[in-house]
Amino acid sequence: MNFLKKHTKLQLFILLLAVFIIPINSYAYSKYIVPGGETIGIEVNSDGVLVVGFYKVGNEYIGKEAGFEVGDLITEINDVEVNSIEQMAEIVKDEAMSNELDVTIERNGKSSDLSLKMVCSEDDVCKTGLYVKDQITGVGTLTYIDPNSKIFGALGHEIIEKTTGEKFEIKDGEIFEANVTGTTRSDGGTPGEKNATYDRNTVFGDIFYNKESGIFGNYQYSFDTDKLVEVANPEDIELGAAKMLTVLEGSTINEYEINILNIDDSSDTKNILFEITDEELLSKTGGVIQGMSGSPILQNNKIIGAVTHVIVNEPKKGYGIFITTMLKEGEKRANE
Repeated sequence: MNFLKKHTKLQLFILLLAVFIIPINSYAYSKYIVPGGETIGIEVNSDGVLVVGFYKVGNEYIGKEAGFEVGDLITEINDVEVNSIEQMAEIVKDEAMSNELDVTIERNGKSSDLSLKMVCSEDDVCKTGLYVKDQITGVGTLTYIDPNSKIFGALGHEIIEKTTGEKFEIKDGEIFEANVTGTTRSDGGTPGEKNATYDRNTVFGDIFYNKESGIFGNYQYSFDTDKLVEVANPEDIELGAAKMLTVLEGSTINEYEINILNIDDSSDTKNILFEITDEELLSKTGGVIQGMSGSPILQNNKIIGAVTHVIVNEPKKGYGIFITTMLKEGEKRANE
């Protein structure tokens, strides 16, 4: 009996010890990171070819009649994998004599096959009735670089394909140098935007994730480790004064004053409600504009989040995401 009691106590001790040595946080992001603020060009390539619309061939929408829908992702044609419009065009040309394609698509996470009858002319020019897309290019803001893992985060929200309104499923992509040439003001319920030119020869990094909390990838360019800023946890954030880092002209990053109005830890991405108070910024942009997405938000010498959304009818106001949410998502790749 005594042995059983002693054995039970020993088991309990071992169990408690095992519980205590389980790591509480498996995320490996750094406590100090490099804040961004740079305007970047963004180019992402789809994992397949996306159907974004239809056109008439003769008097018929042959793509619709074949069963295609906007948002379908073409992954194979005649059992050949398709990753680009160029590949698709080559297959279509090769199959001109048959006038018919067996197309594999993904829709709502499920794969299915459709038969598409093309209309081909005597010189083997074929029409499919499908408008397709395999790439998106745009402008955003770099949020951070982790100096240890070299992982970067940007935008603070996912890239959406405008026609479908859905997240763009990417195969890969790049971020590269961009220079702001001017801004269009937010006005009358219409969000403004940054206007920029690109330099695709100066690539900063490759993209591996397009997630709800931003785009993430490996940073390959040089960066200044003398400008490290401490990462704030959500409970460190206070109502009141803060700063936003962004570019309004050329490539110069400036600080602009904002005021944090509310903090919401129940939302996935709209965690920080803020209002722009900086008169210079308001005079140039009228408030939050497209292209500011990803602009870092700092408070008390810590990075707390990134700009994500504008409130269209009140462009002085916008939302931000917690920086820790972005860092955790980015570091998932390092743990895979």
